[in-house]
Amino acid sequence: MVKLIVGQKGSGKTKKMIDLANEEVESSKGNIIFVNKNAKLTYDLDYKIRVICMEDFTHVTNEYEYIGFIFGIISSDNDIETIYLDGVMRHADFSLQVIPSFIDKLKVVSKEYGMDFVVSISAELEELNGVNFEDIEVLN
Repeated sequence: MVKLIVGQKGSGKTKKMIDLANEEVESSKGNIIFVNKNAKLTYDLDYKIRVICMEDFTHVTNEYEYIGFIFGIISSDNDIETIYLDGVMRHADFSLQVIPSFIDKLKVVSKEYGMDFVVSISAELEELNGVNFEDIEVLN
């Protein structure tokens, strides 16, 4: 399943994701991955959570490369339960127009590989025009 946390910059999305990841790791039967722009959250997350810093992967610049990057993560770990994607619009050249197709791709990956995605997006829910909210849970 794909879960969204939406809201403007500074509205507490990252904090909520950190709390969710730290809570989930205690009961998780699989691995938790947290993808963030930089390493500054490393010490806020439980040591069992794998943190990936997108600053280390500057070649990922659009939605297709980002999906390929996610497949790379999946191929290196068959036990992933949830991937947290914090601030995807900061990681690559994403605009609100790209978000619907990106989320649709995440839904397919989620179903095929039996994992969840929690994605934070810096926008209001009303701005997510074209997003098919079927099989999506909005967490705020």
